[in-house]
Amino acid sequence: MPLNYSKWDRLELSDDSDIEGHPNVDKRSLIRWKQRDIHEKREMRKMRIAQLKADIACNEVLKPRLQQITQEVEAQGAPHFSSLVERFKTNPSPEKPPTNAPEQKTYDEMLLALMLQVWEDVKKKGVEKNDPNLSEALVAGLKEHLVKMDEHQEKLRKDLAHEEEEQHKKITMEDLHEGFDSHYVPPKPAPPPIKGAIHDDKPKQKQKVTEIEVLNPKGVQSAPFNEPSSSIAASSSSTPADDDAELPELTPTLEQFSRIPLKGYEESWEFIKAHRDVYVPGASDALLVAAFRAQSNGDSKWAMQCVHQSLLLQYCEKLGKDGPSMFFRKMISGDPRATSVFEKDVADTYAHLVERVRISKAEEAAAGGEQIQLVPENPNQSITFNVPDGPPPEKLELEGPGFENVDIEDVRKALQMRWDVFQSFEEPLQKALQSQSLEEVNKVLGSMSIERAEEVVKMLDLAGILSFSESGIRDETGQGEEADDEGDAENEGEGAEESKNID
Repeated sequence: MPLNYSKWDRLELSDDSDIEGHPNVDKRSLIRWKQRDIHEKREMRKMRIAQLKADIACNEVLKPRLQQITQEVEAQGAPHFSSLVERFKTNPSPEKPPTNAPEQKTYDEMLLALMLQVWEDVKKKGVEKNDPNLSEALVAGLKEHLVKMDEHQEKLRKDLAHEEEEQHKKITMEDLHEGFDSHYVPPKPAPPPIKGAIHDDKPKQKQKVTEIEVLNPKGVQSAPFNEPSSSIAASSSSTPADDDAELPELTPTLEQFSRIPLKGYEESWEFIKAHRDVYVPGASDALLVAAFRAQSNGDSKWAMQCVHQSLLLQYCEKLGKDGPSMFFRKMISGDPRATSVFEKDVADTYAHLVERVRISKAEEAAAGGEQIQLVPENPNQSITFNVPDGPPPEKLELEGPGFENVDIEDVRKALQMRWDVFQSFEEPLQKALQSQSLEEVNKVLGSMSIERAEEVVKMLDLAGILSFSESGIRDETGQGEEADDEGDAENEGEGAEESKNID
C-alpha cells in the first residue's frame, strides 16, 4: 500500500539552503528577515479576519434597524424621517459595537450618517422638502441602501472565508493542542445511606450451631413458610424498645422512584442508573414505612407501588455485587420463573401489609382516647345549665333586695355576653344544653377534641351557663383521682369539675 505524505504539505519548513540572496548580505540576516515576514503576514491576516468578523456583526445589527426605519417612513411619510434624524442627533443611544477601536461610533450615529446620505441623494435628484414625492424618494433611497448592504455583506463573508482558508493552509503553533493525557480521576463517593437506616457495624463472630437430628428430615424441610420473604414482618411488629428509634424516611429522589408504575422494570432500571442515591442502605425500609402510612391513609395504589419498589431493591441486594443488572435483565426479558416468583412475593407482602394496617387501626380503636367530661364533686350535687332564651330585653328591671347598688348596664352586658357565647356553640351542643341533660352534654363534649372541649367548658363557666362550676378546671382520670384544687371546692360547698376520661 503506498504511503500518503499529504499531511506534511501544511508544514511550513525552511532550510538554510533554501534561502538565496546576494553574496554581500549576511545569510543569517536573510533568515531572520524571512521569519519576520512570515510572522507579520500571519498577524496581518489575523487582524483582517477580526475586522471582517466585526464588520459582519455590525451589519447584522444595523440591517434590521434600517428595515424597520424603511417600513416606518413608508407608512408615516417624510415627517417621521425628519423626526428620526432629529432624535439621532439630539438623543442618540449609547449602544455601539463591542470593539476596542478608538472613537468607535454608535449604531445611531451610523444610521444618522446613512440617513443624511439618503437625504443628500434625494436633494441631488431635485426633490425638495415640499415635494409631494419626497416620501417615496426617501423610501426608495433607504431600500437602495438595504440592497447595497446585502451585497457588501456577501462580499465580506467571501473575503472572510478566503482569509480563513489561507490561515489554515499552514500549521502554526496555535494549531497545536494537547493530545492524549492520562490524569487519574477518582471515583465518585458512594451516596450516604437513608437517615434512620439500620447499620450492621458489629463484626460477624463465629457462633456455635446446634443441629437437632429428627426422624423425618424431609417433612421438616417441606413445612410451609407462611410469612413473606421481605422484612415487613419484622419492621411492622416492632417492640416497645424499638418505637423510640427513628424510622427511615423517604428522600425526594426515593419518592420519585416510588411513583414508578408497577412492572415498570425498564423505567426503574434507568432511574437507578441515573440516581445512585436510590440504591443505598435503608432505602427498601423507607419504602415499606411509606407503604404502611399510605395504606393507613387509604392510598392503596401508592402503598402497592412502594411495596413493589421496596422488594425490587431487596432482590437486587440479595443477588450480590451484580444483583441490579442480573435482576433487571431477567425481569425486562420476561423470564417466567423470575417474574412469577417476584410478583407473588409482592402480592403476599402487600396482603401482609394490609393485615398489619387493619390490626393497627383496631388496636387504636380499642385503646380509644382522652375525653373531657363534666362530673359532680359528690353524689349530693348536680350540674345544671342556665341557658338563655334570647338577648336581654330593651327594658330591664331589677327587683328584690341586694340589687340597690347594681348597675343595670353591667347586668345587660353580662346577659348579652351569655347569649353571644351560647350562639357561638355548635348546634348539637346548643340542643344538649337546652335539654338540661348532663349525659347529652357529656356526649357532645366526648366527640370533640381535648382542646376544643376545654375551651367550651371555660366559656360555659365564664358566661355563667354552667351552674355550681368552680373557677378552675380540674383534670382527673376515669378512676376518680382528685386534683389539687379539691380543697377549694369543699370550701365553696358545691361545684362542677371537668374530668379527662380515658375510654
